[in-house]
Amino acid sequence: MDGRDLVRSVKAIGSTGAAQRLRTVRAAWRRRRTDASGLPPRGAERARVPGPVLSVEPGPGGGVVRFTRSDLRITVTAGGAVFWGWDGARPEPSYALAGPSPEPDPRAVLEPDKNGAWRVVAERMTVVVSRHGAVEVRTPGGVTLRKDLPPRWWEPVGGGEARWMQRSEVAADARFFGLGGRASGPRLRDGTYRLWNTDPGHSVGPGDDPLYITMPVQMVVADAATHLVFHDSTWDGRVTLREGEEGAGSGHDRAGTSDLRMDGGPLRCWVMVGAPARVLHTWASLTGAAALPPAWALGHHHARWGFGSEEEVRRIVGGYHERGLPLEAVHLDIDHFDAHQVFTVDRDRFPKLPVLAEELRRDGIRLVSIVDPAVKAEPGNAVYDSGTAEDAFVRDSAGRPVCGVLWPGESVYPDFTRARTRRWWGGLYEERLSQGFAGFWHDMNEPVSFTAFGEATLPRSARHDLEGRGGDHREAHNVYALCMARAGYEGLRELTPQERPFLFSRSGWAGMQRYGGTWSGDVTTGWPGLRASLSLVMGLGLCGVPYSGPDVGGFDGSPSPELYLRWFQLGAYLPLFRTHASLRAGRREPWEFGDDVLRHARVALVERRRLLPYFMTLAHLSRRTGAPYVRPVWWGAPEDRALRDCEDAFLLGDCLLVAPVLDPGTDRRAVQLPRGRWYDTVTEEVYEGPARVLIDAPLSRIPVLARAGAVLPVRGEDGGLELEVWAPARGRTGGGLVVADSGDGWEEPEIERYMTLRTGKRVVVQRDGEEGPEEPSRPVRVRGLGAL
Repeated sequence: MDGRDLVRSVKAIGSTGAAQRLRTVRAAWRRRRTDASGLPPRGAERARVPGPVLSVEPGPGGGVVRFTRSDLRITVTAGGAVFWGWDGARPEPSYALAGPSPEPDPRAVLEPDKNGAWRVVAERMTVVVSRHGAVEVRTPGGVTLRKDLPPRWWEPVGGGEARWMQRSEVAADARFFGLGGRASGPRLRDGTYRLWNTDPGHSVGPGDDPLYITMPVQMVVADAATHLVFHDSTWDGRVTLREGEEGAGSGHDRAGTSDLRMDGGPLRCWVMVGAPARVLHTWASLTGAAALPPAWALGHHHARWGFGSEEEVRRIVGGYHERGLPLEAVHLDIDHFDAHQVFTVDRDRFPKLPVLAEELRRDGIRLVSIVDPAVKAEPGNAVYDSGTAEDAFVRDSAGRPVCGVLWPGESVYPDFTRARTRRWWGGLYEERLSQGFAGFWHDMNEPVSFTAFGEATLPRSARHDLEGRGGDHREAHNVYALCMARAGYEGLRELTPQERPFLFSRSGWAGMQRYGGTWSGDVTTGWPGLRASLSLVMGLGLCGVPYSGPDVGGFDGSPSPELYLRWFQLGAYLPLFRTHASLRAGRREPWEFGDDVLRHARVALVERRRLLPYFMTLAHLSRRTGAPYVRPVWWGAPEDRALRDCEDAFLLGDCLLVAPVLDPGTDRRAVQLPRGRWYDTVTEEVYEGPARVLIDAPLSRIPVLARAGAVLPVRGEDGGLELEVWAPARGRTGGGLVVADSGDGWEEPEIERYMTLRTGKRVVVQRDGEEGPEEPSRPVRVRGLGAL
């Protein structure tokens, strides 16, 4: 027995909520015993490397390179991505891929290179395999973007899963982004990042890692080109990054490095090269188009753990209406459940929930329900009884249901890696729909099991179906939430086939955008939490998850009026705009922070509603192209190093640059501008980029700039869609895309393309029609004409 764990047990039993804390102590020791008997002993290990090349077998799009101790399969796909897998690994089976692996590119040929190496030439890159197993990715011009050194494996002598390590070198000027949701910044500094979805159990800020969504997805931005690399293994792992240095030592560059260590799974890798937009388009073609949110989900959401009753919900909604504040959704947390049991309602506090939902819907407000994966392990609980009949729950190595602890107490967990379980779970949303809920918020699905010590999740030895292949929680943990999201999304598609599902999840993995979005989780209340909120949204977007946002105001604690307002102003320009707080936190309604905050928050809310057609356009474009709504300022010019290092501003689509206030006491801030002309959207003052400029940021607003020539679809005063056109510079052209969609269905609205041209004091706006340019049929408002 570990003495420290015994001390933790005693402390837990002696704390408040003793019955639940006692359960966490029992769960911790039970988990330890389960893994002690259910996991194979590691024992002695044997190290190996590929060794020298023995032979080569060319094939469609590439071929197989055989080494003395391993085989490397390499394929260039028709979409431009390159796959390689060691030990003969193929792209499938994979939880990340949206469908079958894409067809190989017949033009790509595995051919000899110098010094005993082999190469495959693709349209946007050349891949060179050395005679000892190094894999190098080069641009068509021959510049090396990434070099994977020969991998190493450590295999148990008695058999079992091999650990492996892959060291990669990148250009000295390269910068790392991605790896899922990281609070430390969109740009990943030197350090080690864990690949294991984790609920930290406390409010999180920039120093916390790992968090709820980890992905072995890196976007690497360098002068020569941008590339995205994905290592398709769901096992626990760590990535250690070190940025390079130019001119280090005796005038030579020092390459940046990425060391990836995984506890198991295949060593298989996808790489795509090009401009950021092209890279994410290729990534989306592999992992799936982003789910399209219904139009209402792009408005303002109000949530709280602790609404308490129908009367409290009506009071909050009434407060919004009385003060003229737009509101599109209200979220109910676990306190609306009966004794915290999922798919139930506390009839004492919410006796007529469907009536409340219908009242809200008549006012244009939807009701959103939290959904946790844990099911109270108690006969008589309808979900438990039906799940037991379906054999739906995760079992241990002895065949017994694995029991953990969550809000309802002793709980069991559905095995979402089994198709039959997903169908059963998806059908349970019928109960939620009957209560009037229109959207769903998945929580605690890392998955979490409360514990007095050790990891707050299921035993690693817990058995999972893994689509019929069989395996344990070491392999299933990181995709548990992804499979839960799939179950909910597919169930809703069957239950409400005419409506687009709205679902967002705290945890997930590569490909989660197919089923919905995510949010920041329990971000800490404070200025560091505000900064982390932006980092999380930007980083997830670069991993292919475009729809996300933070808990405005922070999850726990009481924000100052200034902090709340600045968070609110940022949230108004993020895809998911939601205020939320914990049971123990202060209020989050705008009127709770004084008249000045209320007045400025109303401006932000009104502007968000005005921009809803633009957000809807970005949602459609994201679904079709993979481009996130929120983009780093280097998006269109990754070769600009000043932009690459900018982390406190972002592009919202192609048209707007948003510079939130992230520090207290700020009424003027520096903004790094990309190339071109930019207009302050309030004052219409003109700025020319590339430049670093100072812009006023009074409490009433944050700096938002429009690109010259941009065409923004906005909501007009009559509620219809109008075009807001920002004048191009004299003699220059511009344009924009508009997707008009205000519904919740599956119709595919056309993409309207507009062009702008400034001639003298006049701006000409034309739509790209089938027979050439034509006059816009929508109202046009031109701004920025006063600039020279």
